[in-house]
Amino acid sequence: MKRREFIKKIGLTAAGAIMSPYILSKGRSFARTNSAYAEHVVLVMFAGGVRHQEAALQGYLHLGQGANIPTLNNLNNGGNIMPNIFNGAAPDPLLTPIVYGTGSGTSPIPPILLPSNSIQTKGTLFKEVRTYSGGHYGGWTNLLQGNSVSSQGLRQKPVYPTLFEYVRRELGVPASKVWFVGSGIGASLPLLNYSEHPNYGSKYGANFFAPSVTFGTPGKNWYEDAKVYHPDDELAPMFKMKYFLDNSFANVGKPLPDLRNTEAEKYEISQFMKSMYTKTTSGTVVMPPGTSNGDAKTVGYTCELIKQFKPTLTVLNLNAVDTCHSNYTEYLKALHAADHSVGFLWDYITTQIPGMDASNTVMIVTPECGRDLNANPIKDVNNYYAYDHSDANSQRAFASLIGGNVPAGLVKGDELTQIGLTTNVVPTVAEILGIKASVMGAGFLAPGTQSFYDLM
Repeated sequence: MKRREFIKKIGLTAAGAIMSPYILSKGRSFARTNSAYAEHVVLVMFAGGVRHQEAALQGYLHLGQGANIPTLNNLNNGGNIMPNIFNGAAPDPLLTPIVYGTGSGTSPIPPILLPSNSIQTKGTLFKEVRTYSGGHYGGWTNLLQGNSVSSQGLRQKPVYPTLFEYVRRELGVPASKVWFVGSGIGASLPLLNYSEHPNYGSKYGANFFAPSVTFGTPGKNWYEDAKVYHPDDELAPMFKMKYFLDNSFANVGKPLPDLRNTEAEKYEISQFMKSMYTKTTSGTVVMPPGTSNGDAKTVGYTCELIKQFKPTLTVLNLNAVDTCHSNYTEYLKALHAADHSVGFLWDYITTQIPGMDASNTVMIVTPECGRDLNANPIKDVNNYYAYDHSDANSQRAFASLIGGNVPAGLVKGDELTQIGLTTNVVPTVAEILGIKASVMGAGFLAPGTQSFYDLM
């Protein structure tokens, strides 16, 4: 069907039209290679470079600024600012400043998951995990390829197959059941939805969706003038928006190929985008309470997407804590908000989406990389020092799993005992969905990579 005929048939809005370049072809079926543990997997690539000391080690200002500011160098200035993911007491406001909450940072956000329902209580925490890379892009490829490729650089499609391709190729699920939700379209993120490997590629890739772009200021400005019910007369705004997004992608790597999907899937996605435009303009998109930063908005749209499509695999990237390069206070606030948003996401999936619950869904939460042990020279308004990611400390991470058959209350590893790699995410997802043998047998995973289940 020609594009114009298709638009006429469904009365397409601009929202639906701009998605068409990113919609992929239906895969073919392959037999499962082991019994599946769950029907759905949600992978959260958490927050954009999380320093281990403020996260799993619960050091707050003691381990964050204590080495730089002697008055903070005591245990009273520690505490847990991620109560939805980790168990542990919050910093005591009578003993240490609270700078990680809402507004000015003096009011912590009430947790969605109380200690009795936290991800650590109900799931398994790998407290000391290593990454192959201390950077964002390398960390993403660790998580999505299960490998680290020294010759692979920015602005390049992955060399080895991605998690999306494994799932679609081995299970035969359509593109509408595999989604990659990005926090934006910078830093080559949109290039990671499929690889250039000849046996995999775009026909097994994921639908990519960046709500901060599509429903942020650039997209919204076009949409307001681009409701197209008479395409013959009003196509210009729609194509202007498509041009904007196409060039945004081209600027971070290469032009988009001609991606395909079934007509039924195109229609469902276009209707979803149309409904999201309506909800965006009316302010009714689902959102985590108590915060409205970029990560929270990404999580809100992800909740809507999961409710609509009930994907086999959903991967979302959060990145607000990348402010740590220049503003430590804002980093703490973003870290606290990201934890809150992830708690909201899990609660929403398990209580608000018919057909999905904690028994048939597994969520994995892990940073793509950490942060340096020592600060850089940049100070924020509180005279707190910022952190980059380039040393061995930036390769320290955690991995939290919850749902399905994941053991409850299990903690593996500690500060002195590393257990697991971030590349383990690929075979872990494969094991959950019943395709582990095929994925491991393909031969593309980094040395030492294994399922987290093998380490429980």
